[in-house]
Amino acid sequence: MPGADLPDVHERLRAILRRHGGSFASREGDSGTVLELPEAVGKPWGFVAGTRLGKRYVSFYLMTVYARPELLASISPELAKRMQGKSCFNFSTVDERLLAELDALAATVLARHREIVAPQLAKRGR
Repeated sequence: MPGADLPDVHERLRAILRRHGGSFASREGDSGTVLELPEAVGKPWGFVAGTRLGKRYVSFYLMTVYARPELLASISPELAKRMQGKSCFNFSTVDERLLAELDALAATVLARHREIVAPQLAKRGR
């Protein structure tokens, strides 16, 4: 049955965000979880990371890598195959090795988000 594992996959990806969410504002709903800058909740530029439960896969968004693609230089080819676009990873099953790798990437990226993104936002006057 397509999508039978998706709730499990979604919960595992949400757990990554919970673990590394730190000082970000968090919103959870049935279809996903969102991490935002507390001072920019609801604004497009405030979105930091999130999940989205779809019909065939669960998406994991890590927006900082869009601004700094060099953070992806050390990811495995297997995790790279899960990417759609520049900052989205799609999963349809639990793959322990890839989820552990994504967890480590998220830890690094989310810990560095403010130092990476804040200067860019300052340039734009936000």
